[in-house]
Amino acid sequence: MRNNKCCETTSNFIFAIGAITLIDRHTIPLLWKQLRPKQWTKNLLVFAALLFSFPLPEFEAVWLAFFGFVAFSFTASSIYILNDYKDIEADRHHPLKKMRPMASGALNPTLALTVGVILFVISVGSAYFFSPLFTLILVIYFMLNVLYSFTLKHVVIIDIMLIASGFVLRAIGGAVIIHVPFTPWFLLCAMLLSLFLAIGKRRHEMVLAMESGSEHRKVLDDYSLPFLDQLIGIVTSATIVSYAVFTFTAGATTHLMWTIPFVIYGLFRYLYLVHVKQKGGAPEKVLLEDRHILVTVGLYVISVMTILTLFD
Repeated sequence: MRNNKCCETTSNFIFAIGAITLIDRHTIPLLWKQLRPKQWTKNLLVFAALLFSFPLPEFEAVWLAFFGFVAFSFTASSIYILNDYKDIEADRHHPLKKMRPMASGALNPTLALTVGVILFVISVGSAYFFSPLFTLILVIYFMLNVLYSFTLKHVVIIDIMLIASGFVLRAIGGAVIIHVPFTPWFLLCAMLLSLFLAIGKRRHEMVLAMESGSEHRKVLDDYSLPFLDQLIGIVTSATIVSYAVFTFTAGATTHLMWTIPFVIYGLFRYLYLVHVKQKGGAPEKVLLEDRHILVTVGLYVISVMTILTLFD
């Protein structure tokens, strides 16, 4: 029986590899949806080190940062495919997730998994030619997400810290790929901001579960709203203080302190969306849909570039 299953799996993969070259026009949109490109906005954190290195004397750093963004996006998409492949049966009984390409039956699971493997191999293989250290970061990012998907997403507090670690690795990877040093305060800000978003995501999920009474993540049984609210309060305060210290110790100019109000408003606006508007379940969606946060991020980027240009 085991040999038959092995042979069947092998034949499926051979069929899928051949089918990739014969993908019709109906399959391409399904594959694109399966890659979840909207969630690639999380990988914009790769450009953080590039932003604080402004102004740059050469175009190479911009190209390398863009490559880092694409590599993280491909790796993340391979993880999404693997996760959906693993949860395909459970997703078919979920009111929303049942509409995903694989769960709905519209997309061949073996074909999707094969595409995911190819994307991961391409991102890691090409990254090695630019930076072996960046390649190692990609591999660690992939392994942590696999551990999260299969086991650790059910472990209270660890689940939040692993979500945050993904953002931190993006920030580190962005600095490594363009070969610039990063300060401990830079990493601390990235970690705290990541925890802020991760806790907000868990709180949103808990509120939805309490209101609808539907099936939810097992780990939510180990959380409570007062506990999550307390964590959000601690992390918000720590993020503001850490960023303030970072602006004075970044080594470029202390005039970066003028960007602190943008950070404070951005955090407060996100808290407003989480507590009042009951949002925050998808940080990447908030970034794209909330005009206030979108404008704040834009003004923040322009301010940092202007300050570093004038006072460098």
